[in-house]
Amino acid sequence: MRQELGVSERRACRTLGQHRSTQRKVPQGRADEERLTDDIIELADQYGRYGYRMVTGMLNNAGWQVNHKRVERIWRREGLKVPQKQKKKGRLWLNDGSCVRLRPERPNHVWSYDFVQDRTADGRVYRTLNIIDEYTREALMIRVDRKLNSTDVLDALTDLFILRGPPEYIRSDNGPEFIAQKVRDWIGAVGAKTAYIKPGSPWANGYCESFNARFRDELLNGEIFYSLREAQILIEKWRNHYNTIRPHSALGYRPPAPESIVPLDQRPTMH
Repeated sequence: MRQELGVSERRACRTLGQHRSTQRKVPQGRADEERLTDDIIELADQYGRYGYRMVTGMLNNAGWQVNHKRVERIWRREGLKVPQKQKKKGRLWLNDGSCVRLRPERPNHVWSYDFVQDRTADGRVYRTLNIIDEYTREALMIRVDRKLNSTDVLDALTDLFILRGPPEYIRSDNGPEFIAQKVRDWIGAVGAKTAYIKPGSPWANGYCESFNARFRDELLNGEIFYSLREAQILIEKWRNHYNTIRPHSALGYRPPAPESIVPLDQRPTMH
């Protein structure tokens, strides 16, 4: 300052109303700033579809104690950003509430399920049957095969009913795999009720639609599967990550199944 303006430090500080000790103090960041920055960059690189709020949730779940404002500051400073998102699929509820027919109120109250279709590297089609608990947002099962029909739906539900018991309601669209008479009869026999949505109204099954969008955006669009077996292994790995590690905004940036979290990197909090 003295060299550039030709005035003394005392006079310059007096003019600016700044104490001289402040001028002489060397700026120091937090002791853990560098380690936190490294972790943020690592998570942003590993999970390219997550924004700073999701990354904040993952950091806190792994042992850090930071708020989203500090992460956002570092995020912007490092020039991190999420690539342009795909067009949104639709809304869960209409503004007038006309689609609010059955809201999940507790775990095992409402399950929903739907199909997603993709191709392996050789161009052959495979399908996934995605089953979620609408209240907890947990992905209960993702069954992967070249073809899936009503029998496969029954097999998948049977496995889940044995492990968890039947839900009160099962929501699905009106596809032939879901409205087949044997599926309806079997669901009724175990004490559950079906809740079909109207044709052309994907938002009425919004929880599963939202899950399918995340599933496609975060995994399918970024992976090349060279075989069906590879797809099955990596999709199951992603399902476990989604349930136990991936923060969910609707759950306060906690994963759907936090009781099974095994932190990959416990970071001590430094003050």
